[in-house]
Parts: sequence; C-alpha cells; structure tokens
Amino acid sequence: MDRLIEFVSQHYYLAAAWALTLVMLLWNESRKSGKSVSTSEATTLINKEDAVVLDIRTKKEWETGRITGAIHLPLADLDRRLSELDKYKDKPIIVVCNIGQSAGAATRKLQAAGFSKAVRLSGGMTEWRGQNLPVVKA
Repeated sequence: MDRLIEFVSQHYYLAAAWALTLVMLLWNESRKSGKSVSTSEATTLINKEDAVVLDIRTKKEWETGRITGAIHLPLADLDRRLSELDKYKDKPIIVVCNIGQSAGAATRKLQAAGFSKAVRLSGGMTEWRGQNLPVVKA
C-alpha cells in the first residue's frame, strides 16, 4: 500500500489519466446498455402505464418462471421477429433477461427500431425473484 501511495504521488498525471479512463469506460458502458428501471419502477410502469414486458431469455429459462403477461421473444430471434412488436411502439417496453446484462443489447436494438420507450429491468429476473415479486411458471 505504501508503494502505491508513493507511485501515485510521484506520477499523479498517470494516476489521474488512469482514473479518468476508468470513469469514461464505466460511463460509456452504462450509456450503451440503455436506461434501466428498478423492480418498483417496472411495476409502476406495468400497472399505471400499461407497459409491455418483453422476456428475451431462452425457452428453458422462460419455463422456469416469468413475469405475468410477459411476451417471450428470445434475444437470438429478436432481429427476425421485431415486426411482431410493432403494435407496442407507443407503449413502454420493459426488456427482461436473466441478470440484466443482455437486456441492454436488446434495448438498443429496440430503440434503433423506433421503440423510444424501451428500458431494461435492472437485475433481470434474478432481481425480480429476489424482491419476491410474482412469477408465473409455464
């Protein structure tokens, strides 16, 4: 630890550049994954704004449980089946995956296709279950 402090004090420009790079990388990654909503924000969107839940997990994951009323459209099929969602362009769409990582890519695709209200569920189904929110099993 003493050597780290000594290095930083002697090379503060290098340390500052490293810290700035790290902050920019984190900012860029969070921006790329699109806007996220918490489970409480998601339930508000579902109940008050009639949001559509789009579950992009695999069929096997889907069968372990899903959010009530969710539409299943695996991420692998999203590009080819995107037209099925056209009727929901004016509604908020909450993209759900297993832990919230792959939902960012799907959200970006939806936004590029004109779904301006598409958001991802932060933490995915893991967080949804962790909050003891209702899950329907297939």
